Amino acid sequence: MARRPLPRILTDSAPLARMANSTSLARSRELARTAADSASDVFHPLITIGRGLRRLGAAGRGRWAETPREHRGPVAFFVGACVLVVCLVPYGPLLALITVMGAGAWAGRERTPVDTGPGEAERERLRALYEALVPYFSVDGDPSPLYAHDGDWERVFPEYAFDEGGRIERLQLKYPAYFTDGEDQSRVRIEQVLYAKAGRGREYHFGWDELANQLTLTALGALPTDLVAQRFVTSPGETVLGFTDPDAVQRTLPVTAGAERRDAPPVVWRTGQRSTEPHLLVLGQPGTGATTLLRSIALQALQHGDVLVIDGSGTGEYGCLVGRHGVLGVESGLAGALATLEWASHETERRLIAANRARQAGRPAPEDTRRPLWIIADRPTALAHIAVAEGREDPQRWLQVPLRHGRAAQVTVVVADQFESAELLSEPVRAHTKARVVLGPATADEVRAVLGAPPHTTPTASVPPGRGYARLGSAPVLRLQVPATPDPLDDATGQAHRQAVLALLPERTVPADGSGPAEPVTGHRSTDAGKPVDVRKPEDVSTSAEAGKPVSVSKSTGAAAKPDGGAAAADADGAVPDTEQAGSAAEPVGAASRVRSAKRGDTRVVNGSAEAVRAEG
Repeated sequence: MARRPLPRILTDSAPLARMANSTSLARSRELARTAADSASDVFHPLITIGRGLRRLGAAGRGRWAETPREHRGPVAFFVGACVLVVCLVPYGPLLALITVMGAGAWAGRERTPVDTGPGEAERERLRALYEALVPYFSVDGDPSPLYAHDGDWERVFPEYAFDEGGRIERLQLKYPAYFTDGEDQSRVRIEQVLYAKAGRGREYHFGWDELANQLTLTALGALPTDLVAQRFVTSPGETVLGFTDPDAVQRTLPVTAGAERRDAPPVVWRTGQRSTEPHLLVLGQPGTGATTLLRSIALQALQHGDVLVIDGSGTGEYGCLVGRHGVLGVESGLAGALATLEWASHETERRLIAANRARQAGRPAPEDTRRPLWIIADRPTALAHIAVAEGREDPQRWLQVPLRHGRAAQVTVVVADQFESAELLSEPVRAHTKARVVLGPATADEVRAVLGAPPHTTPTASVPPGRGYARLGSAPVLRLQVPATPDPLDDATGQAHRQAVLALLPERTVPADGSGPAEPVTGHRSTDAGKPVDVRKPEDVSTSAEAGKPVSVSKSTGAAAKPDGGAAAADADGAVPDTEQAGSAAEPVGAASRVRSAKRGDTRVVNGSAEAVRAEG
């Protein structure tokens, strides 16, 4: 059966076209548009208030849904009470209506949307960074790769921020789970790419989250350089090496920077019998602040202990410490350094023996063994060169006993040297200095070779003096800025810095010109180590058999100290003399004391600190 076709209603479209183009239709459209605009202007306040009331109602329903069921009853009672009070107050309903209309108008106002997305230049930068990471975060055979050429960079960059100059300030990126984020070499490659693409010349921190497979890049600001030497609020046994980033440590100290007083996050090094890193090694380039750090440590150590300084460079950077209370000696010559370090080695042994006897007898350790002794050696390898040229022993040999047993004897060793001479440091120095500091510009490999771990930031080529990295034992690597502690005797030192350092120096006990008389000392060593001491040759001390070895001078008349680091010899009956009545080796003093030493069996008096005189032949 054939289907009947539908009738055609319109057989010609010409009349409709003529109607559409007619003047009357155009006029009607214009009138309708004008009426709509007029109505919108007239009813705009009502539209705004209605939109605001709708938003307020939605917010109220959301708060009611978030309210726990046990709290809904009291909330409903409070709202009902408020409504009842408003109704009873004169003109209350009218004021409530006006308030609601005002709140609705404020909530329904038209807000200009803020464009929070990246601009065109920022999008191009993120896309270039994404394309640069594709060779490192993609492998063949990945069915759904996060990184692919012409891929979607918004998937892997969930968070990003730019500074005013359009450079990346913070970036969080995702990486695939098969990336070897546990290997340092893989991390270093990614950090180098990000450092190059994010903008050189700045220091970035890289936070690796292996659990979430995310990497956070943060541009770090410069550490403050306006902090100078001052009294820090620390307990005995704590030394402030410098200051670091606020989120790196969980402690702050009140500091003064000019006329401003603020809290700064410190890098605190703890020493003493319970310290896991009792000795410190500082390495850096010339002029990077190693001597400044040692001078700052010496000023802090003088508050509670005695200090011995070995200035291997011989430039007089520690001249401000000569003759001060608590400074046992400042040596820059080879002979004086050998004698001073030899005394320090014997003093360490004496402290150990005295403390051991006291514990065996059930008594507390003597007071002179509890007073901290600091051995600060600046560039000892320079003296090692002189010792080799003269055929004498390396001064670092006498640091072995203080380094090995110094923690139990309250003896702390601080050594500073340059990168070029690091290989000349003795094995005990490299093995027992668990606290490390690197100052000045250094590559990531150099920082890792010294600290044992790579830094989590990108080292920059240009840094101010005193800027570097610190690591205490197995703790994380921290950025470090040493407080300015210049030599107050230097003409180039500013007046403010000079006064700051001079205010920290203890009182002078020995005249600077060395003309003051020496005081004889008998019995045990006094804890007032800053006073001048007259150390005399004992009656039974024999001259060294070898002409090349220094003569050991002892204050005690019972036994002579051995130059090989051994303890004092026992008496004829085999009993060891009481350490409270007999000392050990000769004690070095300041530059103004007068010391007796032996030369070919004869006794002579020399000006300066205690030094071993070689036999001339």
